[in-house]
Amino acid sequence: MAQWRNILFFLTRTGLGWLFFWAGITKVLNPAWSAAGYLDNAKTFAGFYHWVASPAILPVVNFVNAWGLTLLGISVILGVGMRISAPLGALLMMLYYFPILGFPYPNHHAFIVDEHIIYALLLLLLSALRESRVGGVGTWYKRLPAWMD
Repeated sequence: MAQWRNILFFLTRTGLGWLFFWAGITKVLNPAWSAAGYLDNAKTFAGFYHWVASPAILPVVNFVNAWGLTLLGISVILGVGMRISAPLGALLMMLYYFPILGFPYPNHHAFIVDEHIIYALLLLLLSALRESRVGGVGTWYKRLPAWMD
């Protein structure tokens, strides 16, 4: 039974990691990509998201968004640094959650809970259960003094 549990955790972790990695790397590789449209159409906390979309801040937001997703994906796939990356990824998912169509209807198919909430919860669950060790490089890098789990 423990083997099936480990396989499910590994598949969940790598699948979730791939989702983040792909979302990030496609932004990194597309020089025309910008979060401006998403931020400018915010319905909830519109003032904050419009400020974040201002010309002075938007390049930083674009960089952090694209590379944050990419590095989060790598971290989750490899099971490295999950204690740091999982809460930061959950925070990023909450920042994605609020501007969409507006609370309590985050999208056309959801009431209160949408995929961003599920992604955030999965990240926090994997981190809390310390399942990054299952099928990841966690056992190897834990022996290195500079790494954090």
